[in-house]
Amino acid sequence: MAPEPEEIAWPANYFNYFTEVEDHFQKVRATGLFLMSPLDWALVETWKNAGIPLEAVLRGIDSAFEKWRARRNRTQMVNSIAYCTQAVMAEAQILAGVAQPAASGKRTEAPFSEAEIENYLKTNAAALAQQPGYEEVAATLQRICGSLDEGVRDLEDLERRLTALEEKMIAIARTGQSDEDLLRAHRELDSQLAPYRGKMTAPQLAMLEKQYLDRHLIESAGLPRLSLFYLL
Repeated sequence: MAPEPEEIAWPANYFNYFTEVEDHFQKVRATGLFLMSPLDWALVETWKNAGIPLEAVLRGIDSAFEKWRARRNRTQMVNSIAYCTQAVMAEAQILAGVAQPAASGKRTEAPFSEAEIENYLKTNAAALAQQPGYEEVAATLQRICGSLDEGVRDLEDLERRLTALEEKMIAIARTGQSDEDLLRAHRELDSQLAPYRGKMTAPQLAMLEKQYLDRHLIESAGLPRLSLFYLL
């Protein structure tokens, strides 16, 4: 008998999304230390933003490596999470037919305390306050921190507010980005993505390009990430 919808919830470690994926890929790859590339981080972020359950990503990684190991000729090692894209999408479709995320409004447990969230928000607000042009974003982040008691009762809503604020921060940063820096970012993306383009649909590629370029812009500008997914 299929479980009732209310019995199915996001994993307790859902806010560990990035580190769980990186650790699992490293374990399945079984070749020692593996650190995700900028392309890998951007790809995992597209999955997270698309609401793909962590379980689907981990299952997809397992499935992709099972198929890779079954091949007779394995001349190249799997060096990017992008190799697992099709398998992750397949697992996401399978899970979509049997399980749904926890209903909105249900408290989401996270592996960090209220004090850690408060410190995270204050640290990011202070960093932004020192960056010319981001004073309004810093002030908004301070206000969010001031109403933290209300926000912590609904982590999903807090995450939505922080994500929207990060989008505003990125829009400001984009106005100051030079053409040379943007061109360099596109070249780096094309170089890293070339071996995996055939594994992704046009919408997936478009989303990945946006996430990659946004990440490059944030890092180039020396800005903090605001999402709770980067607290850990």
